[in-house]
Parts: sequence; structure tokens; C-alpha cells
Amino acid sequence: MRRRLLRFAVPLALLGLVATACSNNSSGGSSGGSTASGPACPADVKVGLALDVGGLGDQSFNDAANRGLQQAIADGLVCESNVKLVPANAAGSNLDSNIQALASAGYNYVEGVGFSFSPGVCKVATDFPNTDFAVVDGYTAYIKGCKQPNVLDLNFSANESSYLVGIAAAMQAQKDGSSTVGFLGGQTGPLIQSFQAGYQAGVASVDPTMKVLIEYIGDSTQAFVNPTAGKALSEKMYSEGADVVYHAAGLSGAGLFQAAAEKSKYAIGVDSDQYLTASAAEQKWIITSALKRVDTATYATIKAVGDNSFKSGVQLFNLANDGVGFATSNTTLLTPDMVDAMEAAQKKIIDGTVTVPTTPPKS
Repeated sequence: MRRRLLRFAVPLALLGLVATACSNNSSGGSSGGSTASGPACPADVKVGLALDVGGLGDQSFNDAANRGLQQAIADGLVCESNVKLVPANAAGSNLDSNIQALASAGYNYVEGVGFSFSPGVCKVATDFPNTDFAVVDGYTAYIKGCKQPNVLDLNFSANESSYLVGIAAAMQAQKDGSSTVGFLGGQTGPLIQSFQAGYQAGVASVDPTMKVLIEYIGDSTQAFVNPTAGKALSEKMYSEGADVVYHAAGLSGAGLFQAAAEKSKYAIGVDSDQYLTASAAEQKWIITSALKRVDTATYATIKAVGDNSFKSGVQLFNLANDGVGFATSNTTLLTPDMVDAMEAAQKKIIDGTVTVPTTPPKS
């Protein structure tokens, strides 16, 4: 495929097009034609996703990226035979080599599904100027010497969606006569702290005196794949009085849902609508989830690659363009008064009346 020279901004009409689809793990071919569901697909578009630790089944950003890819296949943006998903090893030590392998194999678009891919993409992209690269939660734009015409950071205002679920958490706690909620983070650092900051601000908007317990699992990417630690820290917060715990911990968040069901306490999911993938016993305790629409971002970028409008730099997905939001599946727990309060806050964030912090308050 020829080098793309046009610029790209995700059209608002694309946001919300992505629907849940089945998982797929196909190696690339070269022939065009039609997908199993019918529409014609381009022979010259090849898409490779390098997954982060946790892989498919993480009920988080890896699964979300795959949903975007599967929808792109269903809509004929890429042939099923021209896609490949490459898992990370348990330690996450092969991220760079996976990116390199996909580019070397001739994939036109290579996506690293997680911020840890940023340094590696910076290095690999210079050797493959005719390949478009993107990084979910990427920070390549802030790495010296990495502003290249074939590298895009897919960023999300997770602090905004976290603010909204913070409102739900505080309102649930008030209904239960509690003055404490909790936050479970995966890896320490600025990315997950933005979730924490938004959540704390949302809680404070309902009740400035409400206590927010904070626990982080670790300081490496392994913190996102440790459900045992996630459960133990969630149980700790519940025992210390937390009525609701919100997690931003990837696969480790599965431990939160287990603890919530066992302790008959409330939980809030992240990234995807985790009510839909939880067990029946866990579902009754999941109020909502803070959505980060990685599926939308993946789909939109694949479309841009196909129509030669890929743009490098940073693409921000936020409340204003439906790039983040909150889930409404559990209509039993997420009551109309909660939804009204969250939607009112969403309008204020979009119009600039409310500015959501990205860094937590100093303790």
C-alpha cells in the first residue's frame, strides 16, 4: 500500500459504530475478497495487533481492541485472512519483538495495545516508514525524537469517565449509610493515577467528606495480571469500611468482582462493560463500568489506514466525542437518579463548567 499523505481526525460519526463481535486469531494472507459475513474487503490492507500482558480474555483493553478489529472485519474494512493477533508473554518482555515481527511480515497497520509499547514503537517505526503504527494509551509524542509521520498515540480521557462512576459510587454509599469507598489501581504511575484522580473528584462532588481508600497492586505491568492480589486488596478495603470499590487494574480486577460477590459489597468495572462478562453471582454487585472505547479507536484507525487518511500525532477520545463513558447494563443498581446525576455532570464536563483533574490530590 502506498504511503499515506492525508491527515486524519476521527469523525464523530464513527464513534459508537463498533459493536461486540467474536474473537479471532488469524494469520495474514494476501488475497482480497469478502468476509464470512459478506462485504467485500481490500486485498492490500493487513492489520496486526500486538496484545499487552493478559491477552484475550482480560475483559479489558485487549478484548476491546479485538472487538474493534472484529467489527472492522465484519464491515469489510480488512479481510479476515489479513489480520493477526500476537499475544505478549507472561512477563511482557517480548512487546518490542512482536511489533518488529508484525512490521517485518508486511502488516500495513500495527497497533500496540498498551502504553508499554511506546518506546519500542518509536524504535521500530523508523525502520518501517511505510507501516502505520499506533499505541493505545501511548506516550510516543513525549519521547524525544519520536515525532514520526507514521506513529499515532490513541489517548483517552479516562479521568472523565472515572469522575462519572465516582458519582455513582458515592451515591450508592450514601444510600447504604456509608462514608467510605475504595479505588484499586494496577500499576503505579501517571496513567492509572488519572483514573484515581477523576474518581476521587467525582466522589467529592457528591460528598466532599467521603473517604476514598486507595490501593495499588504493583509497579510493573504484572500488576495488571494478578487477580489474587486484586482480590486480597479489595477484601482489605471492604474490611476497612469501603461500600464500593472501583478498579483500574486490567485482569487483576477479576479479583475485585470475586471479593464483592463474597463480601456482598459493590464494585465498579473499567474499560469495557464488565457486567456483561461477569458471573451471575458477580453481576448483582457491579453497579456500572467506566468505559474506555478502545474498540472505537481501533476501528476508526483501521478505517483511516484503509482510506489513506491516517494521521500521526495524538488522537484524544473523551466525553465530547463519545470516546469514554459509562455502562448502563445493571438497571437494578444503576438507578435513574444516579444516571441523571452522571449525565448532568457529563454535560458540565463537555461544556467546560467542570474540569476533571488528572493527578490525585496530595494526601
